[in-house]
Amino acid sequence: MRLNLVLISMIAEIANNYMKIFSTIVDIRAFLKNAKLKGQRIGFVPTMGALHEGHLSLVRASLQNADITVVSIFVNPTQFGPAEDFEKYQRDLQRDSALCESVGVDIIFAPAVDEMYQPGHSVMIDESVLSRNLCGRARDGHFSGVLTVVAKLFNIVQPDIVFFGQKDAQQVRVIEQMIIDFDYDVEMSVVPTVRDTDGLALSSRNLYLTAEQRAWAPVIYESLQKAKLLYAEGITDVLVLRKTVEPVLLGDGVEIDYVEFVSWQTMEPVEKAGDDTLLAVAVRVGETRLIDNVFLQSIA
Repeated sequence: MRLNLVLISMIAEIANNYMKIFSTIVDIRAFLKNAKLKGQRIGFVPTMGALHEGHLSLVRASLQNADITVVSIFVNPTQFGPAEDFEKYQRDLQRDSALCESVGVDIIFAPAVDEMYQPGHSVMIDESVLSRNLCGRARDGHFSGVLTVVAKLFNIVQPDIVFFGQKDAQQVRVIEQMIIDFDYDVEMSVVPTVRDTDGLALSSRNLYLTAEQRAWAPVIYESLQKAKLLYAEGITDVLVLRKTVEPVLLGDGVEIDYVEFVSWQTMEPVEKAGDDTLLAVAVRVGETRLIDNVFLQSIA
């Protein structure tokens, strides 16, 4: 009898260690409510799937700082414009789940669209200052969709700490402000951009590039580094720095969306660069839109 009790306990412990996948709000809430009652710290990594090493760096940061790591996989329709790639955005839950399990994720939350946006959904979150430049200027309604889904996910998961990547710098800053303005009791951790060996920032959209486009793409980071070097030498005039960046980005089939030097706090353009200046670029390579950014204060 004692042996059976020990065996049952071992089986229960093994079952508890398996990654769990939830698709409904009521189920994940029930599970995490129990974890909270046990005093467990919840780390959260929101994603749209198509996972790569950049996402996994966020997961590893969560594993180091939380007792339970939750990854959401949800391609959010409200942050895509009419002419954007919502329908063709990669969806492979089996692959993404295997990657999550391989690094030790505890829970995946993978809801359907109608689970997150029920019939009659009409309330959206708007931000009118930090999101009006850079990607917000070119993608009308994008940040409203981002903030709305992130707020919903925060309410569902109730995380203690959340992890975002620096590559999506404007998104990070806008969500940071929402956390402040809406009094969310959550800590935000920003993880450095993960790059390929040639400097290209990892992105799910890199897979859309042809071989020729992929061979060109590292010049994006090269252009950022040239500006950082000039700034380190004492050049702060944004017009001079921009003239260094833009020619590097020009190529066949490449369209510059923006090259902007902005204050991190306000996301507004600056005329003189300083240590809080973010250099952000967006380009269209064929049909693929790529973004990248660096802070000017250090060489990295």
